[in-house]
Amino acid sequence: MTDPVYRTILLFDIEQYGSRDDVEQAFLRRVLYDVVDATLLASDIDETARLRADRGDSVMELIDTQASVPALVKTLLTETPARLHSKNRLFASSAQMRLRIVLSSGYVAVDELDGWVGSDLNHAVRLLNSDPLRDALKQRDDDCVLCVSDGIYQGVVRHGPLGVRPDNFHRITVETKEGPTVAWLHGERGSADVSEAAAAQPDAAADAAPAAGSSSSNSNSNSNSKTRIGRDQYGVAGGTVHGNLNFGLPERGEGR
Repeated sequence: MTDPVYRTILLFDIEQYGSRDDVEQAFLRRVLYDVVDATLLASDIDETARLRADRGDSVMELIDTQASVPALVKTLLTETPARLHSKNRLFASSAQMRLRIVLSSGYVAVDELDGWVGSDLNHAVRLLNSDPLRDALKQRDDDCVLCVSDGIYQGVVRHGPLGVRPDNFHRITVETKEGPTVAWLHGERGSADVSEAAAAQPDAAADAAPAAGSSSSNSNSNSNSKTRIGRDQYGVAGGTVHGNLNFGLPERGEGR
């Protein structure tokens, strides 16, 4: 196995792929490749700065850290939906494609079978297959929906780079096998998101009102003893890896 390297992780997954027949699936895969390639080209990400893994109904891209993440986020919010819509409007309903998209980052290694290994990659896949992301696409008329990891949001999105509006993202909690994790979903809140946001808000009225029969001083004392954490903060591993994306593997044509 090669040493893990830090990469931007970009995932695309086709909604309801398994319900299509073989001819439709083959067609959708060609469209997916075209959309992914166009997205990365519009973000000025060269083929030499990416490594792709095909998972049938989904595509995973590992992108060199030299590539601009703000430019990629902007493209995912503009060029990707526009290109997908322009294709779908020409297709019959059975051939139209809707996508779940996740942008994350972390350390990934490649094993001797060319498999990708890493907990950061697992985390991105968990987000891609999460109920909040699936539900968001079902509840919207859009052709795609974007979710970014907390690391991408805190490091890039919340600073509002050109073409990216942080207030268009909202915080979600995704339940995974490893426990709950925070991510950020682009677009309007769905019914589940609204319920979660309401549950996360402190009950200010209850905190302000003293308990029956208690004195003002006791109320102040109890109030001062309370500590709240308004939001989760997650660190993100970082670093820049120079060179190409071969992970130390032999070049094409060389023996393995």
